Amino acid sequence: MPILTEDRRTGTVPPPPFKPSGGRGDDGSPDSGSSSFPIPKGQLGVWILLTAIIMLFAGLSSAYIVLRGVPAWQNIELPWLLWPNTTILLLSSVAIDISRRAVRRGDLQSMKRWLASGGILGVAFLVGQLAAWRQLVNAGVYLPSTLQSGFFYILTGLHGLHLLGGVIALGLVLAKALKNRLTAFNYEPLKLCAMYWHVMDALWVYLFLLLLLS
Repeated sequence: MPILTEDRRTGTVPPPPFKPSGGRGDDGSPDSGSSSFPIPKGQLGVWILLTAIIMLFAGLSSAYIVLRGVPAWQNIELPWLLWPNTTILLLSSVAIDISRRAVRRGDLQSMKRWLASGGILGVAFLVGQLAAWRQLVNAGVYLPSTLQSGFFYILTGLHGLHLLGGVIALGLVLAKALKNRLTAFNYEPLKLCAMYWHVMDALWVYLFLLLLLS
């Protein structure tokens, strides 16, 4: 370390000479004062994924709105199961948020119970969506039957696939929780999973209203 000497003429200590920051100290070790990326990699990855998903559904819903005005458009009767399915998904989102709040206050047992409940409700939603598809098939409505039926199967199917990914992520987070690897000071996987799940929940409400009000 260079020794700073006082300038006798001014009575001040001159600043140290400028040294370009290479991310390492004088001994070659990493420089602890170097700046790091302000957003965690996991959070950035989830944001990028959610942005791509939202853009995908924004494009599909825009096409839905445009084609809804063509003369060949023909509405279908939506399955009544969509109503209880929507309620189930909303409840799953509430359960996951309660789980996140529980781990923040250190209540790990409640966190595990509510997290498992959210995952079970998510699976119930997916099963309900398959049952809704079966209702349409029994009514003779298939993917190519009408423009709206095609959009219905595509939109609900893609949403179901993305939600299935969320269910798998919930299972992995629950496995960590059961191994006591989540604490009040380290629950980033649960926080990221909850963020993804809430967006999928809001996306489904949007899609449901889009289909319902057409």
